Amino acid sequence: MLDIAVIEDPAAAEASLDPIRTRILRELGEPGSATQLAAKTGLPRQKVNYHLKALERHGLVELVEERRKGNVTERVLQATAASYLISPQALAQVSPDPHRFSDRFSAFWLLALAGRMVQETGKLIAGAAAAKQELATFAIDGEITFRTAADRAAFAEELGVAVTQLVDKYHNHGGSSASKGRRHRLVVALHPVLKATGPQGTRPEPQGNRPQDRQGTGQ
Repeated sequence: MLDIAVIEDPAAAEASLDPIRTRILRELGEPGSATQLAAKTGLPRQKVNYHLKALERHGLVELVEERRKGNVTERVLQATAASYLISPQALAQVSPDPHRFSDRFSAFWLLALAGRMVQETGKLIAGAAAAKQELATFAIDGEITFRTAADRAAFAEELGVAVTQLVDKYHNHGGSSASKGRRHRLVVALHPVLKATGPQGTRPEPQGNRPQDRQGTGQ
């Protein structure tokens, strides 16, 4: 079982979004049969079987074992991943394209980059799993509180300079095609942290969302 699987097929994405099938996928984090799932979900066994066949057809669950009980063979299945993400590839014709525009201060460009990251990393994970190889990745996640929008702008400027210097230092600009090495994607993101607002949902921290808060960013 994968920790996270990225769904690229539109039909598989549609199948996974059904509320009953989502519940079944969650329950099948551990192997289970249709009978066991029926008891947990309160659904008829026949209805559970119907949904299991759809999920199995799209590769979202897989057979673990078959148990013989008298004249009946009980199939035990498990979800193929603990969690799932739907790739923008599932909506290929309308998915965001990072190459259409480039604005370091655009939240929409950030979304386009994030979508591309999900799509590419999903393919890399699938390829590495098929080849039984480790996938070399690196990520940093943290939070920083800025006193003012000007401080945030100064931080973004210094971060951009530092990253550019590191890229210039380590990027292989020359050499033959055989010696250029493996290309890697680098994405650095900064966005406000969501603030909880109770049962209605979440909203972003207000600082820095207004156009006038962008002073000193070079935009």
